[in-house]
Amino acid sequence: MPPPPSLVWSGHEDTPPTPRRRGIVTIVAVEPAPHAKVADRFRAEPSLARVRVAVATELREGMRCETTARGHAVVADEPRSFGGSDTAQSPVELLLTSLATCQAVTYRLWAAELGIALERVGVEVEGRLDLRGFLGLEEGVPAGYESISVEVTLEGPEPAERYRALADAVDRHCPVFDVLARPIPVERSLTLPG
Repeated sequence: MPPPPSLVWSGHEDTPPTPRRRGIVTIVAVEPAPHAKVADRFRAEPSLARVRVAVATELREGMRCETTARGHAVVADEPRSFGGSDTAQSPVELLLTSLATCQAVTYRLWAAELGIALERVGVEVEGRLDLRGFLGLEEGVPAGYESISVEVTLEGPEPAERYRALADAVDRHCPVFDVLARPIPVERSLTLPG
């Protein structure tokens, strides 16, 4: 029996499967809110909170892309079976990475905001993808994820209900979680040669 599509993508024939590891962030007790100064500034002048986030990418050799945002570079690639050189995470893996890391930092921010002691945050994200949609092999099969699940592990000295309240706050305020859970308009423009 072939492995499910989610395992084909992360443990494809080009590289040996790697053991699943949780992303771990260690936070020592309750720390001052890291965002307090910027939050005060936005309260005083709400228009400052409206920002434009932009990235730019260039397709390099094969399927490798180099993307920059605020001067920081990220590389994406595809498995060899899809014409890539398997040198970096694929775009669909980077999407899950964005969700996992956004969850982790939002836990950090809201733990400080709510005064909740948090010693460890582990976030594991898994997506189910039918690659026939990407390859256009069957009408009606979505090109993107069919489902995404997020497993969060919290450790600390607080009662469980405090961590449930923290998780609810994170679900309401995590930007990447929000953009994936709520339909938003996406527009594409095209610049052609000549």
